[in-house]
Amino acid sequence: MRASGARVVLTGATGGIGRALAMAFHAAGAELVLTGRREAALGELAARTGGRAVVADLALAADVERLCREAEAADILVANAALPASGRLDGFDAAGIEQALAVNLHAPIRLARAAVPAMVGRGRGHLLLVSSLAGVAATPESSLYAATKFGLRGFGLALRQDLHGTGVGVSVLLPGFVRDAGMFAESGATLPRGVGTRSPEQVAAAALGAVEHDRAEVVVAPLALTAGAYLAGFAPGPVGRLQRILGGDRVARAIAAGQSARH
Repeated sequence: MRASGARVVLTGATGGIGRALAMAFHAAGAELVLTGRREAALGELAARTGGRAVVADLALAADVERLCREAEAADILVANAALPASGRLDGFDAAGIEQALAVNLHAPIRLARAAVPAMVGRGRGHLLLVSSLAGVAATPESSLYAATKFGLRGFGLALRQDLHGTGVGVSVLLPGFVRDAGMFAESGATLPRGVGTRSPEQVAAAALGAVEHDRAEVVVAPLALTAGAYLAGFAPGPVGRLQRILGGDRVARAIAAGQSARH
């Protein structure tokens, strides 16, 4: 569906990728409801885009319930907010596990559940769920994060099937390594030679295209990385061994170490 004139509810708007998403939908003529935890940054972005700021923490049930009421009136829901949740499983306590599941998986499902009935009633609408290539192929030091991103991808693709013929679309966005902003960039990790990245603006452009052209799944990564991820999903054992030989485990540990302070 067209973004121009649509009411877009965007979670995780204050992150680097969230800001790029907000600017892309604003440029396309959307009316924005921007949500996030950082009030000052959210207010600045709302002023810049003419949007409305709603401060909310998706780890809190009361805040999710409040955002569900916003989602009920949305033409487009962009579920972008996520926690890094990198590292070995024994590095998380019960509260950390619950927080990652709440923000990365439970909240998007709850918001989609709130948005869908009204969209179906109007015969139009779109849900954009921001997963990751980590939702296609597993890597070391990412079991909890992968669980949320595999889950979100599966939820979105199945929901798309359920909504076929209603006028409501569902798209799953799968970014790879994103430079300049976002979880990978904030980790400070470096990639092996030849492993490419994409910019937040490229992610946002792909997101807008997914919504406006009702694409089921859109990858935002160089071709070699995309092919490797889908091959790993098809043959995880052999590809996992190859990743270790090529140093993928070292990159994963560096990302997890850089993100550990954000748990």
